[in-house]
Amino acid sequence: MSQSDDFTSTSGGLVCSHHHLYSALARGMPAPASTPMSFRQILELIWWRLDTALDLDIIRDSARLGALEALARGCTAIIDHHESPNAIEGSLDVIAEACAEVGIRSVCSYGVTDRHGADGARRGLEENRRFISGGGRGMVGVHAAFTCSDETLESAAGLAADLGVGVHIHVAEGPDDAGAENRIRHLATGDWLLVHGVMLPDGHGLQGTIVHNPRSNMNNSVGYANPARFTNPVALGTDGIGADMLEEFRLAYVAGRSVDVETSPEAAWGWMENGWRLVPESADDKVIWASPEFGPWFQAFSTGTSPLSVEVDGEVLWADGAPTRIDEVEVRTKAAESARRLFARLEEI
Repeated sequence: MSQSDDFTSTSGGLVCSHHHLYSALARGMPAPASTPMSFRQILELIWWRLDTALDLDIIRDSARLGALEALARGCTAIIDHHESPNAIEGSLDVIAEACAEVGIRSVCSYGVTDRHGADGARRGLEENRRFISGGGRGMVGVHAAFTCSDETLESAAGLAADLGVGVHIHVAEGPDDAGAENRIRHLATGDWLLVHGVMLPDGHGLQGTIVHNPRSNMNNSVGYANPARFTNPVALGTDGIGADMLEEFRLAYVAGRSVDVETSPEAAWGWMENGWRLVPESADDKVIWASPEFGPWFQAFSTGTSPLSVEVDGEVLWADGAPTRIDEVEVRTKAAESARRLFARLEEI
């Protein structure tokens, strides 16, 4: 990252190290029949209902909108974690193609789970295998240990090893998944993404990168992960709440500051920069920011910093407040149509 002589500064493209692009249309969705009173109920009454209502057209429109909104915030790469039990086959292609249409990079995975029976788990594994072996950039996705049998966890880890990729898995996000480290310790390798880690003990013994999602953790009332306590590399994700990585950095900083007055924004800034370890090409993208300085101490206390332009692989994809490759009005119009269809389905579930 660099500082210029005028009122702008330049950086590489930011990376969202954990996203759920299928949630881009969830804003404004109908409220569940009863108010969730726990993290498990949040999953059951909201997110597990939502993913069953998805079809490939809704997935495409949601991914295009999420990718467009990422680009608008200087994020040029998304590591996505997807689930759509009634539209598994081809779903990763749809997401990757939607991101490519906008122009941003994507690393896709399907979240394998036993929630929908052994056949659902098999189909999820096959979608990961099909997409990656066919040339797609991805990881093997796993929902979480608490929704998977030991056999499914071992199958996912074995598939990832065979394909030469890591596993992208939620780990110890809430009380239902406490102790997950004991079930996956013998499987995890350095290329795994261990998302959340709120309930992990300090000496958990897992290999891989911890992905911290402070806004989501607060929203779900699962607690503070305090990722500074881990020896693992730490990266930042949003868990599907957009892809504004500067805002996630600021929240990660103040969350740490709230429990330790000696916390410096440099720690959270380093977590944000670790996204470049995961998608190295993004560091060579070019984002020109409407800010005279792009560094941790300045940006920690500067709200609303926006990109003036975003360049990926030498192509300017964002300029003058609008995308250059894709029609924003068309993307948002189709997303709104799909959202109405999605909401109608949710009312029936």
